[in-house]
Amino acid sequence: MAPPPSLAPDRAGGEPDDALRLRARAAAAAAGDAPAPQQQQLLWYRASAPAHRRVRESPLSSDAIFRQSHAGLLNLCIVVLVAVNSRLIIENLMKYGLLIRAGFWFSGTSLADWPLLMCCLTLPTFPLAALVVEKLAQRKLISKHMVILLHIVISTSVLVYPVVVILKCDSAVLSGFVLMFLASIIWLKLVSFAHTNYDIRMLSKSIEKGVTHDISIDPENIKWPTFKRLSYFMLAPTLCYQPSYPRTTYIRKGWVVRQLIKCLVFTGLMGFIIEQYINPIVKNSKHPLKGNFLNAIERVLKLSVPTLYVWLCMFYCFFHLWLNILAELLRFGDREFYKDWWNAKTVEEYWRMWNMPVHKWVIRHIYFPCIRNGFSKGVAILISFLVSAAFHELCVAVPCHIFKFWAFIGIMFQIPLVFLTKYLQDKFNNTMVGNMIFWFFFSILGQPMCVLLYYHDVMNRQQAQTNR
Repeated sequence: MAPPPSLAPDRAGGEPDDALRLRARAAAAAAGDAPAPQQQQLLWYRASAPAHRRVRESPLSSDAIFRQSHAGLLNLCIVVLVAVNSRLIIENLMKYGLLIRAGFWFSGTSLADWPLLMCCLTLPTFPLAALVVEKLAQRKLISKHMVILLHIVISTSVLVYPVVVILKCDSAVLSGFVLMFLASIIWLKLVSFAHTNYDIRMLSKSIEKGVTHDISIDPENIKWPTFKRLSYFMLAPTLCYQPSYPRTTYIRKGWVVRQLIKCLVFTGLMGFIIEQYINPIVKNSKHPLKGNFLNAIERVLKLSVPTLYVWLCMFYCFFHLWLNILAELLRFGDREFYKDWWNAKTVEEYWRMWNMPVHKWVIRHIYFPCIRNGFSKGVAILISFLVSAAFHELCVAVPCHIFKFWAFIGIMFQIPLVFLTKYLQDKFNNTMVGNMIFWFFFSILGQPMCVLLYYHDVMNRQQAQTNR
């Protein structure tokens, strides 16, 4: 019979200490036979039995907090959040009423704006053009340099075309953002498509010459592109092209329906938080760089909670629900769209874990190509952040018609934070320091400040247009 938990052995499968075992045997010998189970259990609880037998940390100590489950505390936090926010929702509705309006999300001009719609519908022509280029290269009808030049022209056009359309059309911010988001995804996919096929051509030549440098090559991953493979890649929840992907055996239709319902619910929740909380707060604020400093701090702190809720809902809707729905419908097997970024100990870890499709693309098509071409690790990281900052600025500034580079500066500001969190983690030898700094800049300082800056710049632009 195993000892009670309070006197469990130090190691799994270990024996109790010798003194306790000898007392048990002596008692059994005095009785003339083996003790009954109840009597044996009572022997373990004798007053002379040691209650403290090894060195142990408290469950919430810094050395032990990440080694055990905190599901109960998570449930408590959820209950408290529901209670607190339910009161805030009721108080907000009693004070302001229902503030939901359609104009922020969709406007009559954007719905009737045929150039914006046609731009979105014509974006698939660019992947088709890239496929034509690869077919010509496969048949050796154009030179290697011409292939590279044509891919550069196609990938550049897929960004320039929607930028021109958005800047010329007076559309809602959300419509412009969706168009730029789709164009950016297509650009990333086209770069991967061109880069991967270039590498496939190089490998094929090496195989023909019998020079593979002892590299194990999977024949499934060096096939020529086809319309079917390109179509699957453009729809698949990945940014990295390869001729074949791991696939699941069947589609769980009921599961897809449940995830779609969740996606609709959380999308509605995002809209509710934006309309009921974020919009009133920013409307009653001043420009953070032009108004009172304490007032700006108060607005930023007041915005930190609703913006964090919106961001978490966006992450859950897109990275967990939508990408998994798309993967299920396409039977796409590799569904590691994110890792446990909430446990990131440094800012660098966060950027490696929160968006795995982009991280894999950056590693494959920017970071390691830079390393192979002789750049140092620091320069490769800098180039990666520059590309990321440029696309963040493009996706935010173009729909807002504001080019103040706030998003670009915000992303580039992550570089010193990477070194700061890493330095503090090494200095204090504590993983929680970097994690707390990450959460501070992520939820309290970064996003609310960007919301205030872009909101006031957009409002000032619209007011200037009205006064003309």
